[in-house]
Amino acid sequence: MEEITFQIVVAESSHKEYASQIATEMENSAKARGTGIAKRSPSYLEAKMEEGKAVIALTPEGKWAGFCYIEAWGHGKFVANSGLIVAPEYRQYGLARKIKQEVFKLSQVKFPESKIFGLTTGAAVMKINSELGYVPVSYSALTDDEEFWKGCQSCINFEILMSKNRQNCLCTAMLYDPNSKKNNTQ
Repeated sequence: MEEITFQIVVAESSHKEYASQIATEMENSAKARGTGIAKRSPSYLEAKMEEGKAVIALTPEGKWAGFCYIEAWGHGKFVANSGLIVAPEYRQYGLARKIKQEVFKLSQVKFPESKIFGLTTGAAVMKINSELGYVPVSYSALTDDEEFWKGCQSCINFEILMSKNRQNCLCTAMLYDPNSKKNNTQ
């Protein structure tokens, strides 16, 4: 496999041209894996870019290769790193790990006191999160912000989540608490 040097940067307005492609790939990837993922519209992703709350990876030719965004919940007490996606042709380059590292740093800069969390069904993402200092937690340790949970409505597993009173689902909840010595492995 040929080495590619990706440029991984905080997304901005100039990257909005990629929002439709990213949203489509998020949905297609979830369908291909048969897993749930909250659908995000191109306009939602564009807003994250404009707010400086996303990370994008680009090839040397300027093609989008990966993406992830952050969202604050519970009046900034929690931050979710969400929507991690790598374009199919750029998987197996370790790009997901690099993107997660950058979005984690961005989360710490923008929300230094916030707990950072993610929900995932992917073993690779769980491994990356663990390397960053996240620990698996029960859903009760996550935000109780109703707007966050509304985002799960477009997931194919939403009925499972609701049938269990939002206590668990098929996703694993992982949390980084900046004030916990247990999480600070870096």
